[in-house]
Amino acid sequence: MAEVQDLNIERLHLTDMEIHICGSQQCSQGHSYGPAVRDYFLIHYIHRGKGSFKVDKKEFELKRGEGFVIWPHLLSYYQADQKNPWQYSWIGFTGLKAEDYLKEAGITKAKPFFKTQKPEQISAIFNQMTETGNLKKSKEIKLMGLLYLFLAELIENTEQQLKNKDLKQEYLKKAVNYIDRNYSRPDLKITDIASYLSLNRSYLWQLFNELLNMSPQQYLIEFRMEKAALLLENYKLKVKSAALSVGYEDPFNFSKIFKKTMGISPSHYKNGQTNR
Repeated sequence: MAEVQDLNIERLHLTDMEIHICGSQQCSQGHSYGPAVRDYFLIHYIHRGKGSFKVDKKEFELKRGEGFVIWPHLLSYYQADQKNPWQYSWIGFTGLKAEDYLKEAGITKAKPFFKTQKPEQISAIFNQMTETGNLKKSKEIKLMGLLYLFLAELIENTEQQLKNKDLKQEYLKKAVNYIDRNYSRPDLKITDIASYLSLNRSYLWQLFNELLNMSPQQYLIEFRMEKAALLLENYKLKVKSAALSVGYEDPFNFSKIFKKTMGISPSHYKNGQTNR
């Protein structure tokens, strides 16, 4: 059963923020709403379960600790999962600062969803919003305070994510520099790079896949092959010498990897026979 509070606030649209509606619901299996439009921002936060949100021909699968924002005048549709339907709370609002606050929290028309690192804390905020229905005089004031508190948590969460991203970029930069200085070592291993950065191998693998969409091993191979290509083309080195120069003691193995990576054998590449 849905719990809804329609505040019937006089909508001046000249204030920083004003709340239109809030509530909560445990959805039944496959329960859906829309396609429909709203004339205010409408946040849904998922306490448990999962479902999907569709807007602007895009679909997002969302679960506990995540949420979505319906933008004013945008056609949207959302549906609870058939097996594990979501329970969510919602709050609708407008105001001069509404879109600015959402953007600070990393929420835009192109990215109308969010994820919190503190699901229990955010759930508690929304539960307090629902409980304001029992208040007489201070309902609107408390709801406004809770909405600001929720947005503040999202903004802090976004700031921390940016810091984490900056840190990841710094780790990646150091890893790439380490490879640049050591790629010619035949004994170079991915664990050496991880040890140099004081990271475990699995985190290093995750880092490269997240930021470069490839594993550290694949990056090292491609880096070595690009270096070998330059040596073959500019210095006309023999295949064996080019292999040794980029860390391969077995020229046959080097040639096999070079062809797989570059699409042509090293001897053909050296002679300018670039047609595959």
